Amino acid sequence: MESKHILVSILITFALFISASNSRPIIRRLPGFDGDLPFTLEAGYIGVGEDDAVQIFYYFVESERNPSEDPLLIYLTGGPGTSVLYSMMYQIGPLNFDLDASWENNITLKLNPYAWNKVANVIYIDAPAGAGFAYATTYEASRSSDSLLASNAYDFLRKWLMEHPRFLSNPLYISGISYMGIILPNVALHVYNGNEHGNQPHMNIKGVISVSPLTDKFGDFNSRFEFAHRLSLISDEMYESTEKTCNGNYVSLYNDLDSIRCSNNLQWVDECTSMINLENILEPLCATTDPACREATFGLVVAWANDKDVQKALNVREGTIETWEWQNSTIHYNLGKNDTVIYSYDVFSTIPIHKQLLAKKCQYLIICGDHDMVFPHVGTEKWIRSLNLPIEKRWEPWFVNDQIAGYQMTYAQSEYLLTYATIKGAGHGIALYKPEEALAMVDEWLDSRIYLSDV
Repeated sequence: MESKHILVSILITFALFISASNSRPIIRRLPGFDGDLPFTLEAGYIGVGEDDAVQIFYYFVESERNPSEDPLLIYLTGGPGTSVLYSMMYQIGPLNFDLDASWENNITLKLNPYAWNKVANVIYIDAPAGAGFAYATTYEASRSSDSLLASNAYDFLRKWLMEHPRFLSNPLYISGISYMGIILPNVALHVYNGNEHGNQPHMNIKGVISVSPLTDKFGDFNSRFEFAHRLSLISDEMYESTEKTCNGNYVSLYNDLDSIRCSNNLQWVDECTSMINLENILEPLCATTDPACREATFGLVVAWANDKDVQKALNVREGTIETWEWQNSTIHYNLGKNDTVIYSYDVFSTIPIHKQLLAKKCQYLIICGDHDMVFPHVGTEKWIRSLNLPIEKRWEPWFVNDQIAGYQMTYAQSEYLLTYATIKGAGHGIALYKPEEALAMVDEWLDSRIYLSDV
C-alpha cells in the first residue's frame, strides 16, 4: 500500500511539471464583451489518437463559487458534429448574445445569469475532428465513429487532468446533450474501467449528467408516435388505428410496411406532425432567415466565431479550419443515415452499456424537456423501466420560485443511483427554453450527492 502511495505521489509531481510546462494562458477579453471577463476562461487544444493527430479544442470555465471543491463537468454537445460553442453561447455557458444590441449594431455579448459554471467547473469540448475548431492532422485521423469518439473523449480527459492536476480530486461528471446520449455512457464506462485497471491519472468519477439524450436509435424515434398522441397532435382514432395496424413499429425506416393500412396511417400521422417544431412543439416552425424566429439568432454565433479577432482571442490555430460551422453536416446524424467516409454511427443503442454501469458506483442524472419531440421523454421513460431498477423515490414535483418546475423520480440499486427529471415547458435544448430551471435542477442534484472517498 505504501509503494502505491509513493507511485501516485511521483505521478502527481510529474503531472505538476507537465502542467507548468504546458500552462494555458487565461483569456481576459473577448470581442463583443465590454471589459475584462468576470470569470476564468481558458481555451486550447489537446491531441489524442496516434501521434496526437486528432486535435480536440476545448473551453474551460472555472466555477464562480469554489473551483477547488466544486464538481468538474466535461460537456459534449450533440450532432455529432455540432460545435460545443453552440451550447455555450445559447444554453449553459457564461456568455449569451445580447440579441437586441447584436441585431442593431455589432455583435454584443452579455453575462448569462444561469450559467452552469455558477456551481461547477466545466470543460466544453469540440469533438470529433471536424466539429467546431477541432481538426485532424491526417486524413485517417479525420475519420471517427460513435465508439471512437467515446475513446477519444476519455483520452482527452486523462491528458487534460494531467495538465490540470489541481482538479484531480474534484468530483467528476461526464455530461452532455442529445446525440451524446449515445456517447456519454461509453465515456463513463471507459473511466470506471480505466480506474479499475490502474490507468493514470485516477479520476474521481461520480457519475453522468445527460440532457435530452438519444439512447436507442429505434426506441427514441419510435416514441414520437406515443408522444404525439399524449400531446394531442394526433387523435384517439388515428392513434388506435395506427397502433392496431403497425404492431408497435411507427418508424417507417424500420417497418417493412407490408400492411397498406399501416403505411396509410403513418402517412396520416406525418401529415399532422411534419409542420411541428420538434425541438419544442410550443414554438413556431419558421425560416432561419426570419429575425423573429429563434433559430435565426443562431447566425450570430457563426458570424462571431468566424471573426479573426475572436479566433485569435480563443487561441485558435490559424489555418487549421477554413470556415467555422455550428454544425458539420457530413458528421451530423439523421434518422437512418448511413455511415459516411468521415463518420460511422456504430452504436445503435446504449442500453447494454447502461446495464454495465449498474455495477459501478455511479450517480446518473437524466433531464428531459416535456415538450421535446426530438427524443421524447416517453421513450426515455420506457428504456429506464427496462433496467428494472427498484424505485427509491416515487414520481413527485420539484419547484423553482415556489412553482412546479417539473417532475422527478429516483431509482437505486446497490451503489448505483439514477434520477430522472422533467422540466415543464422545456424543449430539446432545455436551457435554451428554461435556463433558470435547468440550472436549478443541476445545482440541486449536485448538492444532494454524497461524495464518498474512493481511497
